Amino acid sequence: MLVRTGLVKNGDFIIKIKLPNNLLVTIKKNLLDKSIQKLLVRTSNVVRWGRPMKKVVILGTGIMAVGIAASFLASSHSVILLGRNKERAQSQEGEILQLTKEMSTSWNADQTPLIFGAIDDWSDWSDVIWVLETIKEDMALKQALFAQLDQRVPRHIPIGSNSSGFPISKIAENLPTANRMFNAHYFMPAHVVPLVEVVLGENSDPQMGEEVCKLYRAAGKKPVLVKKDIPGFLANRIQHALMREALSLVDAGIATPDDIDTAVRYSFGFRYAAVGPMTQKEISGWEGMAGASVEIWPSLYNVTGLQPVMANLIANGKYGMKSKEGFRTWSDEEMKEMRRKYNARLKGAFDVLQIEPD
Repeated sequence: MLVRTGLVKNGDFIIKIKLPNNLLVTIKKNLLDKSIQKLLVRTSNVVRWGRPMKKVVILGTGIMAVGIAASFLASSHSVILLGRNKERAQSQEGEILQLTKEMSTSWNADQTPLIFGAIDDWSDWSDVIWVLETIKEDMALKQALFAQLDQRVPRHIPIGSNSSGFPISKIAENLPTANRMFNAHYFMPAHVVPLVEVVLGENSDPQMGEEVCKLYRAAGKKPVLVKKDIPGFLANRIQHALMREALSLVDAGIATPDDIDTAVRYSFGFRYAAVGPMTQKEISGWEGMAGASVEIWPSLYNVTGLQPVMANLIANGKYGMKSKEGFRTWSDEEMKEMRRKYNARLKGAFDVLQIEPD
C-alpha cells in the first residue's frame, strides 16, 4: 500500500492511498477513523499529518542499541531496529518501550512507532534521516556491513558507527560513499548520557557532519563534532588520561582505589557537572593553572603499557562486577545496590545539567 499526504484542499489535509489493485482512494483527514489512522502510521511509509515522519534505522540489538532506540523514540522519531533476524530484534521491544516511557510519559506508539526487521532483508529507506550501526566490536564484521550499506542505503542518508575503538576511516576505507559515514559514539547508558561524539573520518563531509550534529540536537542530545579521526576521539582521550594517572598512583602505592574515587567525586568531578574544565579555568584564572602546571606536569606518569596493577587483575580474571571481583569482591546484593545508586546519581547529575541550561 502506497501512502501520500500533505495535499491541501480548502484547508483540509488529504490522504491518498493506493491499494494493491491500483485503485486510488482519497480521504479527508477528518473522515479517518482511529483504526485507519493506525493503519497509516504502521505502513512502511510512516507519516504524520501533512509531513513525513522522521525515521532512524538502528542496526544491532545489544544494550547500546536498546538505549539509543529509546532515546530516539522519546524525542518523537520513529525507530526501525534491525537484527540478525526480525525475531531477535523484536525480542528487545519490552526493554526499549520501558525505557522510552520512563523518558517520556507522553510518548505515543501510534505517532512514533517502533518497527522491527532483519539487517540483510531491509530495503525501505523512505523518510530515513540517519542509519546507525551498533553491532559487535569486530572490524571485519563492521567493514562487511558498511560495504553493504554503501550500496543499499540511498546516498543522501548519512551512516554512522557507534564503535568506540574502530575509526570510521578504517571501517569505511575505500567505499564510494565514505563521505557520508561517521563515528557516532555514545556513552553508556545511551538513553541517559547526553553526549554523542560525531567524528569525521578522512573522507567524511564536514558539512554533513554538522547536519548530523543538528539531528542529534533535535533529538535532545549534546553532540560534539570531532574534526579529526584520532584514537579515543575526544571524551575517551580525556578519560584515559585521567585513568592512566589514577592507575599509576595506585600502582606506585600512593593512593587506594577508594581514595582516588573520593578525590575525583568530591573535588573537580563534582564541579564538572556545572561547567567543563575549560570554562572552570576561565573562572579561576589561567595564570594559576600555568603556575601549577610547571610543577605538576613533569611528574605525571607517561606509561605507554598497562600498569602492573591492572595487568595483574586481567591476568587473574578479575574484571570487576562481571567476574564479581576487581580491586574488591562483589556479592550479588552489593552489585545490585551499587547499580541502583549509580543510576540514581546519574539521574541527579542529569538534573543538574538542566539548571540554567547552555
